[in-house]
Amino acid sequence: MDNYLEIAGTCVGLIYLWLEYKASIYLWIVGIVMPAIYIFVYYEAGLYADFAINIYYLLATAYGWLSWKYGRGGKEDAASALSITHTPPRIYVPLCSVFVVTLVLIAWVLTEFTNSDVPWSDSFTTALSIVGIWMLARKYVEQWLVWIVVDVVCCGLYVYKELYFTAGLYGLYALIAIGGYKKWIRNDGRREMRRVDWEFVPEAVVVGNGEFPVSALSLRMLDTASFYGML
Repeated sequence: MDNYLEIAGTCVGLIYLWLEYKASIYLWIVGIVMPAIYIFVYYEAGLYADFAINIYYLLATAYGWLSWKYGRGGKEDAASALSITHTPPRIYVPLCSVFVVTLVLIAWVLTEFTNSDVPWSDSFTTALSIVGIWMLARKYVEQWLVWIVVDVVCCGLYVYKELYFTAGLYGLYALIAIGGYKKWIRNDGRREMRRVDWEFVPEAVVVGNGEFPVSALSLRMLDTASFYGML
């Protein structure tokens, strides 16, 4: 039964990773199923911190969905939807602080109150995952770097625990996370390149041999004009 659950979790995890790579909001729907499966897998394997983090994942999916859908203005429209962006430098210190405090606290709990034989590595991946899932919910590009570290450590941890399907999944996670990071970087760059600063758009622009009011131009034409320095 445990192997079937592990295989099912692996398959769901691959779907989740593909949706994350595509920056699809539906990853949060799949994100409900995957931790629900792994709660049982990790508990049976004695990975109590990973067991607990999957309960956190279940709660975090609701926040992630709402954040991606209503990110800026609390409205369900294109202007409010959260865009891929870089992590603001000002939040690195708080994120690192959360990671360190969570790491030490979880390691202490596992050492004192469980029979875990991998308290620190289990705590490390769990604490870093807490940071990573929040960064994913905010659509920060650097969340991929966090997951690369988590995936590499988890891969070794699950081999040690003889969870070979899950170890293979996390090894694949690490490889795809590299591609995901590059893809999100490109998407963020294109978004910046195509942004139109509406406060400084002139009342009319010259396209070809004619003059057209901005209101008569499509957004695609304005994006093209902006790209070539015409606006």
